[in-house]
Amino acid sequence: MGIDHDILTFDVKFAMAGGSRQQWIAMVVVVVIIGSAPLFWACPYTSIFSFGDSLADTGNLYFTSTQHHCFLPPYGETYFHHPSGRCSDGRLILDFIAESLGVPLVKPYVGIKNGKLKGWSVDEGANFAVIGATALDTSFFEEKGIHIIPSNDSLTVQLNWFKELLSAFCNSSNSCHEVLGNSLFLVGEIGGNDFNYPLFLRKNIAEVKAYVPYVINAITSVINELIDLGARTLMVPGNLPVGCNAVYLTLYETKDKNQYDPAGCLKWLNEFAEYYNQKLQSELDRLRGLHPHANIIYADYYNAALPLYDYPTKFGFTGLKACCGMGGPYNFNASAECGDPGVIACDDPSQHIGWDGVHLTEAAHRLIAEGLINGPYSLPQFSTLCFMNVSFGYVDV
Repeated sequence: MGIDHDILTFDVKFAMAGGSRQQWIAMVVVVVIIGSAPLFWACPYTSIFSFGDSLADTGNLYFTSTQHHCFLPPYGETYFHHPSGRCSDGRLILDFIAESLGVPLVKPYVGIKNGKLKGWSVDEGANFAVIGATALDTSFFEEKGIHIIPSNDSLTVQLNWFKELLSAFCNSSNSCHEVLGNSLFLVGEIGGNDFNYPLFLRKNIAEVKAYVPYVINAITSVINELIDLGARTLMVPGNLPVGCNAVYLTLYETKDKNQYDPAGCLKWLNEFAEYYNQKLQSELDRLRGLHPHANIIYADYYNAALPLYDYPTKFGFTGLKACCGMGGPYNFNASAECGDPGVIACDDPSQHIGWDGVHLTEAAHRLIAEGLINGPYSLPQFSTLCFMNVSFGYVDV
């Protein structure tokens, strides 16, 4: 199977993540035993249904003909070699998860609905994530005096799209049961923008923290409904270490060195992300008790990404500067965004964690996805529910 190098490489990264040698040996034994089995036997998931925001959108906003800087070069340059509707230089976490399962890249629902993507079938799943989307409806933010939400493609709207899709392709309540039961539902990342928009307006962190229960309730409601409709395996991501993002490092730049951790990230923002993630995990624990026959997986985006910032050189990265941007200590300027005229990308995006100051590079997405699928950053571990394609090992930085 050729996994010796994979084992050596992952051994280092797993140890960095806090895993014991004994845990890793046990994981390797399982992978070696299962790895030679055919993918159709080893992995029961035949498609993905995805909900979320720009971390998962593969073209929904693009197919609404809305102008956005993510639709302009140099976006997409690394893998697709042209803008693909994704806010990155290449593939997203969702794309790597699809590849690891051996299923097609998940097509955007709006493109399917508009007839712009031919040859699609419901067996392939669909993506409902939209750039800029929030978990909560815009009315919530309007009442709070926050008027910068670009659209109301909230999680509720995305769930309604999913229901429309089912009604169009399922003749009865049971006709899509097999498809849904054999699908992975990626519910997020969603909720990040519910906090980003007020933070961009420099709202007090105590006010932003007060939104957390509302966001989690919105996610919970959708999870419950998806399970009622037939979903059996749901992966629910937490928030990333946003205190390491160039946009926030620029917006909240300070001379007070005590506000930064050893990696140079803003401690108070990362502490907020951890607070939200802890609350989300507690709710997922409660949901597991309500739905014992469903697999509800917490995807730990935060701790999967954190080693990249803490040990950048070990992963081939250079630090906190964005690859595509202009000016400032973090190569980010809100007045000259990636995609704007005159704004260029770095020579090698694979050496950067951050792509445009807000979103990550394909290289970072790859490592986070591998940590979720093959590594310790999913709870319960995804590999215990669906053994991965060994060729997608936790390597190839």
